[in-house]
Amino acid sequence: MSLRLAVLSALAALACAFPALAAERPAFAPPPAWVNVADIPPAPTDEGAPAVQMLLDDHQTRLDPSGDTYYNRRVIRILKPEGLAGVKSMNVIWSPDTESVTFHTLKIIRGDRIIDLLEDQKAILVLRRETNLEQASLDGRITATRQIDGLQTGDILDFAYTRVHADPVVQGHSFDAERLAFAGAAGRYRAVVSWPRGEAVQWKALPGFDTPTVSSKDGRTVLTLDRSNIVAPKPPLGAPLRFRRVGQLEVSSYKSWNEVSRLMAPLYAKASQVPESSPINAEADAIAARFADPKARAFAALQLVEDKTRYFFIGMGEGGYVPANADDTWVRRFGDCKAKTALLLAILKRLGLDAEPVLVNLSAGDGINELPPALASFNHVIVRVKIDGQSYWLDGTRTGDRDFQAMNPPPHHWGLPVRPEGAPLEAIVERQINVPTLDTVTRYDTSKGLDMPATIHVTLTASGVLANSMRASLARAPRADFERAFRQQYANLNGGTDIEQVTWRDDPARGLFIVELTGNTDLDWRTNQDLDRREFRVATSGVPRLFPRREPGPNRDAPYAIGYPSYTRSRTEIVLPDGGKGYSVRGPNGVDKVAGHEITRNSSLEGAIAIFTIDQKALTPEISATDAMAANLAIRKLRDVDSLVRAPGQPG
Repeated sequence: MSLRLAVLSALAALACAFPALAAERPAFAPPPAWVNVADIPPAPTDEGAPAVQMLLDDHQTRLDPSGDTYYNRRVIRILKPEGLAGVKSMNVIWSPDTESVTFHTLKIIRGDRIIDLLEDQKAILVLRRETNLEQASLDGRITATRQIDGLQTGDILDFAYTRVHADPVVQGHSFDAERLAFAGAAGRYRAVVSWPRGEAVQWKALPGFDTPTVSSKDGRTVLTLDRSNIVAPKPPLGAPLRFRRVGQLEVSSYKSWNEVSRLMAPLYAKASQVPESSPINAEADAIAARFADPKARAFAALQLVEDKTRYFFIGMGEGGYVPANADDTWVRRFGDCKAKTALLLAILKRLGLDAEPVLVNLSAGDGINELPPALASFNHVIVRVKIDGQSYWLDGTRTGDRDFQAMNPPPHHWGLPVRPEGAPLEAIVERQINVPTLDTVTRYDTSKGLDMPATIHVTLTASGVLANSMRASLARAPRADFERAFRQQYANLNGGTDIEQVTWRDDPARGLFIVELTGNTDLDWRTNQDLDRREFRVATSGVPRLFPRREPGPNRDAPYAIGYPSYTRSRTEIVLPDGGKGYSVRGPNGVDKVAGHEITRNSSLEGAIAIFTIDQKALTPEISATDAMAANLAIRKLRDVDSLVRAPGQPG
């Protein structure tokens, strides 16, 4: 299966238009002359074949400075009735301002009979439907869909089309990504990528994608992988993303990351220019009048963009790679990441701060430094401000930030500064967290007796990103819904808790959001038959999860990812009857470093209060596979240590 659809979707936040190829309806024609149309191969040897079996997965790409052409063909066989539910229609999505699509084949093969589903072209439904409007995105893409009428178990479905893509903004650069991605085995998988001989094209086959052959034909360099009876590799469980990219091929005509950087620089320079009379300058001057500290000015600029302009992506026309003008964004009071970045740059320039746009990937940044340089590696853009040699990061698409933590290094791993002279990729290293993201204090009052309902008081103190998330949830939802969410969460902890009141307070000066819950609960005091004493076992969290063992496959020995940075704290307090007389506690005390974490646990009895605390802090983003397997034993040992309160024995 080709990655082109996934890549184009990921590029929606940065993709640009090219009107030369505007096509709002698909064409119908045979494949281009350069395409080598394959025969349908025999079914693969696959004893545990899925309901839908891949017979042929064929992708042939012709890269060219004038535009790229992608031929795709998939031939599948329906082996089981369950497979019919997943093959209801065939769809192709494209951007009419930037692409054209030609259908070649869509047919059902049933023994000697062929049912041509393209014979009636009117049966192809063409829709301009905005599927992401609820996510504040307007991309203008078109969907051509054909229902697969009458498909039966045992049928073969043969579908082929070509997509043409060209883009003046990228100035003749090309990109392609292919991946082995199908269930079970494929009878034949073929990926052929060609480009004009002499063009400086880089490519990389990742683990699990066999090394392609390189040849020359008709004045072009040809990269080919052609395999029969092939099984798609599975990514290693628990590995960092760069190791989970398996069975993949990337091809790019960009010579360097510097070239990508230079390409984008004029767009942001132009979009961030505003006239002296611009209202943006008046806003920046007001910030300058309120704050003298450059860091405070940068944060105020971020808050202004967050609070005064909402996020909305427009990918139509020149809305893809090209940022909207800062003045236009301010007037409209909405914009996407590019528009908000240009607006931030205009404000920061007026404030005299050293700021630049930086291209990043929101969720797939890990390991892009190991891939060929390409604009396709990015789907987001933010701003970096340098103050006294320190970098601060501003993302205008965030909302509700109230403290400087919002400008900490983001979790994108790598960023590409956008500069006229170009720039290399730079690592973005997240800082360790020194304040718990979530500090939970749970206090049970059993002073009236073990058989009486205990009062419960829970204090949740959130900081940083979590605090901001809680603020956003409160702003979006009715107060009753916000309260209900916490009531339900804690009422379901043990089935015997009734939360009567939920209150909260915001502490933006310290970057905190505090929620308090009060109510009643039934604590499960059980009798230890060996000691004839009642005990209450305290449910403590904070012990890392076990690391899964991996099956053989590419990157099996890759490191395991740790949720870094992370820091949580939990404290359980139990107010005991009779001033705590005769009660005792048992539980861990000390510091353990295991599985890439530092775990600090304490158990004590202080007067009438039994106290159990546990802090968990991640120390590293990942650990080796060897260390992970060794850590599993240590994790089990940590879990085996009980935390409990023991009541005094019954008088004899």
